[in-house]
Amino acid sequence: MHFDINQLITQYGYFGVLLGCLVEGETFTLLGGIAAHEGLLRYSGVVIAAMIGGGIGDQLLFWLGRRYGTRILRRFKKHQDQLVKANHLIQRHPSLFVIGVRFMYGFRLIGPIIIGASHLRPLKFFLLNVIGAVIWALLFVTLGYFAGEMITPLLHKIDQHLKHLFWLAGAVVFAFLLRFIIRRWNNKRAG
Repeated sequence: MHFDINQLITQYGYFGVLLGCLVEGETFTLLGGIAAHEGLLRYSGVVIAAMIGGGIGDQLLFWLGRRYGTRILRRFKKHQDQLVKANHLIQRHPSLFVIGVRFMYGFRLIGPIIIGASHLRPLKFFLLNVIGAVIWALLFVTLGYFAGEMITPLLHKIDQHLKHLFWLAGAVVFAFLLRFIIRRWNNKRAG
């Protein structure tokens, strides 16, 4: 079976970008930007979908942290020092932390939970989350859009060669699987 990102984007479009940004984020914003470069989606639509998906995802994690954050964070026993430092940063610079958390490696998912557990006011988080989502979506979709200029021709070339490699790999896997089944069957008959 051949995986084609263009078909995936065409089939699910902005909704796929939105759902991807709910869960993961950067990969889907970059791919959405590449799709916009290819003319499969509109740039502005991808930015809006990424912004909404990323914003909703962080908002849900914030509320999870607000409700269960203390219990969740206790499980990270090895990282308590970093969590204390993050909490101090939230208290001293809440705006910078909330806007910047989505750009911090390793804090993308746990960051909003930490913020929720810190009892930052929900309205303040919401407003800062929207600002952060706008900046984040614009930045990563734009990077994807301009990367599409360099990546797209390469992907098309790779795509043509990968079809043959996937068929070859599939045939090899099938041969090994068939060999394994025959050996097993022969061993059962002999034993």
